[in-house]
Amino acid sequence: MRSLLNTLYKLLLWPHVLLYLKSANKTDIDKDITRWATAKNIQKSNTGLLLHFLAVSPDFRTLFYYRTRSFTSHILNLYCRKQNNFTIDVTTKLAGGTLTGHPYCTILNANSIGENFYVNHLVTVGEVNGKRPTIGNNVSIYTGAIVIGDITIGNNVQIGAGTVVVKSVPDNCVVVGNPGRILTPNAKKD
Repeated sequence: MRSLLNTLYKLLLWPHVLLYLKSANKTDIDKDITRWATAKNIQKSNTGLLLHFLAVSPDFRTLFYYRTRSFTSHILNLYCRKQNNFTIDVTTKLAGGTLTGHPYCTILNANSIGENFYVNHLVTVGEVNGKRPTIGNNVSIYTGAIVIGDITIGNNVQIGAGTVVVKSVPDNCVVVGNPGRILTPNAKKD
């Protein structure tokens, strides 16, 4: 019975596929889909994956609606709701390959966030005096971390749970603590 209901729900989601196919951000959505499919170990066509993630993941829907911002997105959100406590500021430039881990009460308000970004719940990326962070590629921010102000987070950085980052972080680092300090530089990736 559950499988039948899931199939019927996916039929209602087909307008999302049309929105996806027409989207100027289709490349970024494809990167998101690929990253989610790899993380969840699911193999289907991109359309099948899109329908699956839209059906089962409100946080993926939030990301999808962010990338397809339009009047149509707002209408689709009426019956296929995004996660209302996961906020991505409309002025944030968010590259493809974003993956979330239950982003309950997470706010992303940055100048830009690079590719292959991972974020957990209770994370705040935000501004101080109107100045916002710039985050590089392959960055992971874990539960309860705060990244605020006019700072730059380099590439290949991991920000540990509960860390408060108010100063720029170079590439290839692990940051922990309050205030955030570089625990160890990551080994350089070849």
